[in-house]
Parts: sequence; structure tokens; C-alpha cells
Amino acid sequence: MSFDEFKPLNEKSLIQYIKATPALSSRLGDKYDDLVIKEVGDGNLNFVFIVIGSTGSLVIKQALPYIRCIGESWPMTKERAYFEATTLRKHGALSPDHVPEVYHFDRTMALIGMRYLEPPHIILRKGLVAGIQYPFLAEHMADYMAKTLFFTSLLYHDTTEHKRAVTEFCGNVELCRLTEQVVFSDPYRVSTFNRWTSPYLDDDAKAVREDSALKLEIAELKSMFCERAQALIHGDLHTGSVMVTQDSTQVIDPEFSFYGPMGFDIGAYLGNLILAFFAQDGHATEGNDRKEYKQWILRTIEQTWNMFNKRFIALWDQNKDGPGEAYLADIYNNTEVMQLVQEKYMRNLFHDSLGFGAAKMIRRIVGVAHVEDFESIKDDKQRAVCERKALEFGKMLLKERRKFKCIGEVVSAIQQQS
Repeated sequence: MSFDEFKPLNEKSLIQYIKATPALSSRLGDKYDDLVIKEVGDGNLNFVFIVIGSTGSLVIKQALPYIRCIGESWPMTKERAYFEATTLRKHGALSPDHVPEVYHFDRTMALIGMRYLEPPHIILRKGLVAGIQYPFLAEHMADYMAKTLFFTSLLYHDTTEHKRAVTEFCGNVELCRLTEQVVFSDPYRVSTFNRWTSPYLDDDAKAVREDSALKLEIAELKSMFCERAQALIHGDLHTGSVMVTQDSTQVIDPEFSFYGPMGFDIGAYLGNLILAFFAQDGHATEGNDRKEYKQWILRTIEQTWNMFNKRFIALWDQNKDGPGEAYLADIYNNTEVMQLVQEKYMRNLFHDSLGFGAAKMIRRIVGVAHVEDFESIKDDKQRAVCERKALEFGKMLLKERRKFKCIGEVVSAIQQQS
């Protein structure tokens, strides 16, 4: 069987593909008799195969030329696999402890072969629904975000290298357009794709569509998302794109990656933690009211930003005499001016992150794609109560984000809303 043109793989053809690909077959010790293959692509877009043998394991991810959860009626470029593989490699080089290794990429087949994150790794979102605490999560995510965002920005790159990289990732336009639609447009208009917990949130969804102040803010964020090539961002950094154990944190699925605003990654991640917080009451039982767990989530939110902020500034200080052209050393040449620059930069980034986080919260409640945190709450009425609190907080945060001076103030506001 030849693989010189695109064809979707099944379990049988996948084995033939692996046999024909030394970078993959060597991972399995060239043994095929006892292979266990499981298709686990429960996402919206791709085939994902876990391949386990007696001498090794790997994951194969193949992009389809349409949105899997909708079908061929919504075409989607399979070129996204190229951007995903490229970003996994770039981010993996910058943060090797928190990005799975890529073994093989085939552009024709839109296929990535990579490290299998073996059990007990689970999707972070599932861990949050289950009420599991992860002691290193804040530290690991802060480190991942600080390194991937700093080292792909003009704080580290010269403008020539930066523009070259931006140009390369401009090709991921289709997935950017998908984000533009589902995050910044559809929730604020009547769209056939939108859904919410009806009838309980009918008025809430209508209120979003009629809120002029909200529309002014979302327009500003959409403009920033489309126009600001700040760093190579993951582009879809929610709690479903992170796999965890008690001591491991791995970021996966950067197929939405492009050069965009740093705050979009930070906000997506923090916004999803806030959603997890508001969902906890729906998962409380007689034996576990989830109060302690809610406090852990709030601590994690606060620690993530504070550790990120500290780590990012440290990287900046270490590299201030490097090739980065954003702030030239012979201009920003004393401690005082450098401190002013850094404070302003981080304040703006903080407010960007809050805005994007709020936008991601709103779209998960009244837009097309929802989150398991809420969806797994069986009782519609109870789910709607949790979602409404999150929605109200998201709307407030989007409109008033510039009033917050530190993440501690945001955490206090979350507690008041709950």
C-alpha cells in the first residue's frame, strides 16, 4: 500500500503505515504481533490512535479535511496538522518537560506520530470534574507559558526572524477564522450553531446578544486577536488540551497555533479554570461539598498568574542584552526605565488575559462548543444555576477587566460571585 497521497487511516492501514515508517516502527521494536490499537479521537476534528506493543508505544494523530463532529458539510483544511507538528516541535524545544515529543510528521498524510502519554495521565478537565488536586499544576503551566510566549516574541527575537515566523503561521488562517467565529462573533448574534441550557438560560443568551457594552469590548479583543502577532501561541489552551498526573503536566493539541496575542493563551487557560470553579457546586455530593476543592482551584488560578509573571520577567532580565528588538538595551539602559517598561507590559498583558479569558467563558455557555465541567451536571436546572454564575462573572470581567490591579482581586471577585 502506498501513502503518497492523502487517505484516512483505519487500524489495518495504520499498521502498514507504521511498518513503512522507520521513525515509528523503531519505537515499537519492529514487533507487530501483539499491538493493541485504540481510536480515541473524541475531539471535534481528528482521528487519534493509541498504539501499544510489548516493546513500545506511540500516538498517531491524523487531521481530516472536515470537522469530524459535524461531517463533510463543514470542510476544514488538513494543513492544520503541519502547524500543530511545527508548534509541538518549537514549544517542545522551549519547554521539553511539558510538551510530548514528536517522532514523525507526514504532511501529505496530515499525520503526526508522537509520544504516548501513558496512564495515569488524564485530560486535566476530567481531573477537575473528578475533584483531583494537582500540586505542581500551577508551577508547570506558568513555566510552559512563560517560556513558549517569551522566546517566540520580540522580547527575544529580532524583527526579521519574527516577521519570517509570523509569515509562516499566517497559513493557519482557517483555524483562526474558526476561532474568530465561535469566540468573538457567534455568541453575540443569532447563530444556528449556538446552544445553551434552554429554557433556563434563554433570557441570559438574549441579554448577551443585546449588551452594547459587551459588544464594544469583544470588538476590541477580536481586533487584537486578528491583528496582533505578539508570540507563537497555542491558540486553544483550555483544560482539555492539558494532560496531567500528580507530577507531570503535558500540553497537547496546538493545531490552532499562530502568532497572536499572548493573553489569548493565558486567558483561555485561566478562564477554563474559572469555569471549573463555577461548575463544582454541580458536582458536590453529601460526602463532599467540594468547598475545599474550590479553594484549591482559586489558589491555582492565583499561583499560575503570579508564577508566570515572575518567570516571564526573569527570562526578560536574563535576555535583556540578547537579540530581542522590542526594547533595545542602549535605549532602555537604566534600571528605572526598564522597570517602568516591564510593569506597563505586564499590566497590559494581565488585562488582555482577563479579557480573553472572559470571552472564552462566555462562548462555552452560549456558543457552539461547551465544556464537560458543566455538561456532566445531569440536572438541567442545577447546571443552569452554575452556568449563569459563570456567565455573569465572565460578562463583568470582560467589561471591567482594567479595574483589576492583581490576580488576587480577580479571585476575590470570583468568590463574591459564587
